[in-house]
Amino acid sequence: MVIREMKPEDWVQVSQIYQEGINTGLATFEQQIPSYKSWDQAHVKSCRIVAEEGNQLLGWAALSPVSSRCVYGGVGEVSVYVGALSRGKGVGKALLKKLVEESEKAGFWTIQSGIFPENGASIELHEKVGFRFIGKRERVGKINGMWKDNLLFEKRSNTIGID
Repeated sequence: MVIREMKPEDWVQVSQIYQEGINTGLATFEQQIPSYKSWDQAHVKSCRIVAEEGNQLLGWAALSPVSSRCVYGGVGEVSVYVGALSRGKGVGKALLKKLVEESEKAGFWTIQSGIFPENGASIELHEKVGFRFIGKRERVGKINGMWKDNLLFEKRSNTIGID
């Protein structure tokens, strides 16, 4: 398995993996795949990676800004998705560890994830990579008419001085 920078031509496979995550009902509030243009505009250019084996993508990870306000310029929100056939094989951990490295190179001092309480695999993954639970947002959004809670996890940079 190789972890490398995501390229625009990866979008077909990236969007398929994203759709598999949507289909679980555990990964995102999104209900349909955005266009590449919309996705591209919503994600940080320097922090987009894929896990690849041969010509097959196993998963992907990226950061999006949490706010357009300049004071939050070093805070990013994590997206990490692993293809259905690649789950439980260390792909997510490799992607998330590399995303942490890339985020620090890009000057991020905090990266965060919102995770549905039912998504035990994602909670465990984030904890293994050093994220800490910081709170619960109750009934923050709906999926199929049902309110969902969101658990907030964050990882602070080890390399950027935060006093």
